[in-house]
Amino acid sequence: MGFTLSNQQQQLSKIATGNGHGENSPYFEGWKAFDSNPYHPTKNPHGVIQMGLAENQLSFDLIQEWVLNHPEASICTAEGAKEFKDIANFQDYHGLPEFRNAVANFMGNVRGNRVTFDPDRIVMSGGATGAHEMLAFCLADPGEAFLMPVPYYPAFDRDLRWRTGVQLLPVACESFNNFKITRAALEDAYEKAQKANIRVKGLLITNPSNPLGTVLDRETLKSLVTFINEKNIHLVCDEIYAATVFTQPSFISIAEILEEEEVECNRELIHIVYSLSKDMGFPGFRVGIVYSYNDAVVNCARKMSSFGLVSTQTQRLIASMLSDNEFVDRFIAESARRLKARHAKFTVGLEEEGTTCLKSSGGLFVWMDLHKHLKEPTFEAEMALWRIIIHEVKLNVSPGSSFHCPEPGWFRVCFANMDDQTMEVALERIRNFVLQDKEAAVVAMKKKKRCWQSSKNLSLSFNRRSRFDEVMMSPHSPIPQSPLVRAT
Repeated sequence: MGFTLSNQQQQLSKIATGNGHGENSPYFEGWKAFDSNPYHPTKNPHGVIQMGLAENQLSFDLIQEWVLNHPEASICTAEGAKEFKDIANFQDYHGLPEFRNAVANFMGNVRGNRVTFDPDRIVMSGGATGAHEMLAFCLADPGEAFLMPVPYYPAFDRDLRWRTGVQLLPVACESFNNFKITRAALEDAYEKAQKANIRVKGLLITNPSNPLGTVLDRETLKSLVTFINEKNIHLVCDEIYAATVFTQPSFISIAEILEEEEVECNRELIHIVYSLSKDMGFPGFRVGIVYSYNDAVVNCARKMSSFGLVSTQTQRLIASMLSDNEFVDRFIAESARRLKARHAKFTVGLEEEGTTCLKSSGGLFVWMDLHKHLKEPTFEAEMALWRIIIHEVKLNVSPGSSFHCPEPGWFRVCFANMDDQTMEVALERIRNFVLQDKEAAVVAMKKKKRCWQSSKNLSLSFNRRSRFDEVMMSPHSPIPQSPLVRAT
């Protein structure tokens, strides 16, 4: 007897047979388009350029230089092999003490040493993905919800919902005020949840924002703290892009807000998600961090971290690198300088053909405005434009609708995951597309104008003919009438 889909659904769990991962989102579909036809300057110059992946590759040479100069940091070298046995056998889910100390020190350094972090509150996980899911398990039960200002990172739907059963409820943010999070929007989202009988357990923000690249100002952060304190719900702050801020306004951590005297808040409601994937460019190392001011959350998350520990080999290497304060200071400064230069070059290149982006000061991407190129102001038109960009322009950019953006026409474009040559090729493709689209619009306008003029001339001709006929048919016409007219 054949094994049907129905049999399979009965044999497997709802998670296995469902679509909770969100793999069909355009965000992930773009990656598939790239994977099937990746750009290469010589082997495949007409392939798809990956601009949908937020990786920081601009300062990797600094990392490689440090690794070459410190072979003892790895247990897989002659210089570090003497510690191979001890590191290979270590499996305490608290993590290596030197690792937690180094990460806590680095988190403070990234924030300008305006605040310090307690190594005993550092909980490791398998990347920020694991950190977010771990916090969701700790803070909410299935069916309960987090408020999420839009637009937000598409994979949050996977990270926070797929296995936890938690809901994400949008907080409306709009372009007229640069997608600022307002108290009114928070209250509206909270009230809607109450009317729907949904229990809100927290508010999740990304600062710096993914996909906007903007940072939250001090007053907004204070307002968020006041809101969650009044509602007695949690505040989860994703700060994984903290060191990618390259110009003013600068980044302010939620940890700094808690230190201000006039701010009153139950600290047990505050949690930070951090990672080395963006700030250091280590996504493959899967170093994620939960930093909570809640003892119960720290204890529970630490036990849960058994499902996604960072390898001790990675912990040792990271501990050694991040303990080198001179290197860390140089890396943070140089990385910001390079990101600023790349951002400026990319945005200026876009502006040459009239393409603008939301003003930003951080992140590894821009929030590009292409609403002028939509056939109509709808999300269907946005998807049609996105397919042209993917399949004809050959750029994997991410449509705003995959970020739950409430307005069509916005696209996230990553600029730090490629070399200078590839960026120039990508810019040239965008310029050509915009120019061709403008030319096509002009041609269409001229054609429309000609059709309108032709229709107008036809109407005038018809009107003249009708008037002539009226005169000819009139019995008072001075022109001799035809026999047919006289016969009537």
